[in-house]
Amino acid sequence: MATTNHISTKWLGNMAFESSNPSGHNLTIDIAKEDGGDGSGFRPKALMLSSLAGCSGLDIASLIKKMKLDVDDFHIETIANLTDEHPRYYDKVTIEYHFHGKNLAEKKLQRAVDLSIETYCGVMEMFRKFAELKIETVFHHS
Repeated sequence: MATTNHISTKWLGNMAFESSNPSGHNLTIDIAKEDGGDGSGFRPKALMLSSLAGCSGLDIASLIKKMKLDVDDFHIETIANLTDEHPRYYDKVTIEYHFHGKNLAEKKLQRAVDLSIETYCGVMEMFRKFAELKIETVFHHS
């Protein structure tokens, strides 16, 4: 049977909404004050980038544990270009994977990144349908 996610999103007034998540946590969505909102929550398109980084990051964190790799710090920078015309969407997205540590196993870490972007990350696959993706891996040896 197919897996289905059901999200309930409730208007809170003005331009704010509260959206449920199957995890049991809720999040607030809003727009900037200059756009008529209160700036009290996450912006919808930016949330998509967080979802992309989070999905891929979870894959990689899991692989770091499985491969018993020595990584002091790991972060993902996601830089997206919005189209000028409405409806505005991300047409180009750069995803930078940054690994920090003394004993970085670069080949294994790159393999973890590749497995995420090519095999495991469903959000990455969704982004491929509408955006040109550029992937960069950066190793910071301390």
